[in-house]
Amino acid sequence: MLVAIVIIAIVGPFLAQDPNAIDLRLIDAPPSPEHLLGGDRSGRDVLARVLHGARTSLLVGFGAVAVYIAIGVAIGAIAGYMGGVLDHGLMRVTDIVLSVPVLLLVIVFVSVVGPSLFSVVVVIGLLGWPGTARIVRGQLLSLREMEFVSAARVLGLRDRDIILGHLLPNIVGPLTVLATFGVAGAILLEASLSFLGLGVQAPTPSLGIMINEARAPSVLNGLPWLWLPPGILIALVVVSVNFVGDGLRDALDPRSSRDR
Repeated sequence: MLVAIVIIAIVGPFLAQDPNAIDLRLIDAPPSPEHLLGGDRSGRDVLARVLHGARTSLLVGFGAVAVYIAIGVAIGAIAGYMGGVLDHGLMRVTDIVLSVPVLLLVIVFVSVVGPSLFSVVVVIGLLGWPGTARIVRGQLLSLREMEFVSAARVLGLRDRDIILGHLLPNIVGPLTVLATFGVAGAILLEASLSFLGLGVQAPTPSLGIMINEARAPSVLNGLPWLWLPPGILIALVVVSVNFVGDGLRDALDPRSSRDR
């Protein structure tokens, strides 16, 4: 399901018409053979906007996760391997960031820097790293006491080489699962921000914007083709990503493999 959605998000916009093209005959038009998902209140093709909106949501999800995984791995690796005062200071900063609701911080930051696709990716990435940092730190606290790390120190390897070459490869499994679930969370957060008007801005298509434009009672009651497709697509993306995360967790868990 996830592979199909990604392929549709990549290829679909090239096959669909301009998502911002206005045709007065499409205003509130129901689905038809020519326009499979009908038209919206401005006369734009809903299918074209859904396809382009899916690409926007996936860009935000994968882009934001790439940013905060990189930050979280760097901070967690330094804290977990070095220990001492540096570990204590970095973890206190992490606790402070974790104590504040992410959505509240995102709303404040986006309001300051201005809503856009780039700002949403950067803000989610800058605020999503604490969980990754704590997981990486916990893994490295146990790994740094292993014999192969002691052997690497005896051979004269630098701390950077030990972290990059010996420790981080041993936590690829947990990081992969964490990144998978992070994509789903970032997509939902982007949809929430776009619904509030603080995410991707019109005329750029976004699934959250489409739901925001269809929140009027008359639309919810009489024009379901305006909000059902983006809502269903968001649900499918999040569910499929979570299923992939569950599968990766089971596949990468040594205890699960031994039981089988």
